[in-house]
Amino acid sequence: MDKFDWKLERVLETAQASSIKNTFGLDVGGGFGRRRCRGPVGGPGEDEGVDLRRVRDAGVLRLEDGVAVPEVGDDQVLVRVSAAALNPVDFKRRQGKFKATDSPLPTVPGYDVAGIVVKVGSQVKNLKEGDEVYGDINEKALENLKQFGSLAEYTAVEEKLLAVKPKNLDFAQAASLPLAIETAYEGLERAGFSAGKSVLVLGGAGGVGSLVIQLAKHVYGASKVAATSSTGKLELLKSLGADLAIDYTKENIEELPEKFDVVSVRKSGESSERRGQRRGDHRPSHAPGFIFIVTSNGEILAKLNPYLESGKVKPLLDPKGPFPFTQVVEAFSYLETGRATGKVVIYPIA
Repeated sequence: MDKFDWKLERVLETAQASSIKNTFGLDVGGGFGRRRCRGPVGGPGEDEGVDLRRVRDAGVLRLEDGVAVPEVGDDQVLVRVSAAALNPVDFKRRQGKFKATDSPLPTVPGYDVAGIVVKVGSQVKNLKEGDEVYGDINEKALENLKQFGSLAEYTAVEEKLLAVKPKNLDFAQAASLPLAIETAYEGLERAGFSAGKSVLVLGGAGGVGSLVIQLAKHVYGASKVAATSSTGKLELLKSLGADLAIDYTKENIEELPEKFDVVSVRKSGESSERRGQRRGDHRPSHAPGFIFIVTSNGEILAKLNPYLESGKVKPLLDPKGPFPFTQVVEAFSYLETGRATGKVVIYPIA
């Protein structure tokens, strides 16, 4: 039995969580010294984590010992992480692009989480120990980022950012959803989207784009959903609910005869497909635009749970995954190619 299994057994045998087995640490930009997360609840413990430095190469990730469980605030719960998902914002954070608003160093990255509540704060009202939950642990995507993120065996999260996991989804599927589905939902809401309207989704096979298609069609009741992708992903777009699947390598969307009420464009962490579309500046000129930064909200997840549980809206995981925790370097490198279909998920964590 290797040391990972031995440490997992020891954690499971303790009366309460006292140490993180696996986590990430983030060092300062340009620095290469290893940092370990501290701030235990309960007793001290030996752990393994990953040293994540603010440089461009994902190969700097390393497993690290001695990382402790984060403290739990009055309005927070401690989640034993079963699965997490990567987002473009995660590697941008590693590259040091959010230094002005990032948390104190060292940090543990990760937004999306799915797991089991093992401890609750004194002001927590609805969640209890044993609840299976999911959510985006950072309320503001680029502001006041948590020092201890979801790429760890345990993470502390405000109750308001979580929802009970849909019963029909496993942890890997649930972890793929929060940031992406909240972004898709908030964008449609801000655009004033409603039944009978039409939408064009640029990059429909991505994590957010795939959910914009599904929400627009199956939640809002869109009259028409068009979406772009490369040739090999056109059938996927149709299966998600797109009425018109457009091959951006062959068609110029500026030349489409249709007009759309809303055009969905995800700028941050664009896929290679989306970048290909930008080269020609193909956005329809008639479409007014706005930019927003997603706000995490567990109430949105709870509102969308019935659509997930009915199968009307489905998570889309990249077929190369899930990646086990020991392959986080590979997962980051793959995400950064911009060729992922849906979400890149890390599972299992422990």
